[in-house]
Amino acid sequence: MSEEPHAIPCSEVLDKVYAYLDGELEETNCADIRQHLEECAPCLEEYGLEEAVKKVLAKCCGCDPAPAQLRARLLQQLAQARLGMGERETVAD
Repeated sequence: MSEEPHAIPCSEVLDKVYAYLDGELEETNCADIRQHLEECAPCLEEYGLEEAVKKVLAKCCGCDPAPAQLRARLLQQLAQARLGMGERETVAD
């Protein structure tokens, strides 16, 4: 996503962004992701979007779990977006 290489590839950071937002990662992984986000504006922007989505969902849905169809559709769309980002990373290299 950005011009310079990072210790963690953008695609890996974005794969872990929800776990990071949920506080489910070990501190070492959190530090690596924070550093990457500080260095990579596109990933920071994506992180901000994911954080906003999570807040809106929490506000609207409370603690109710997402319906299985919605969850599956969202996961599919996220996977497609990550593939697109991976392709852009490859082209940039």
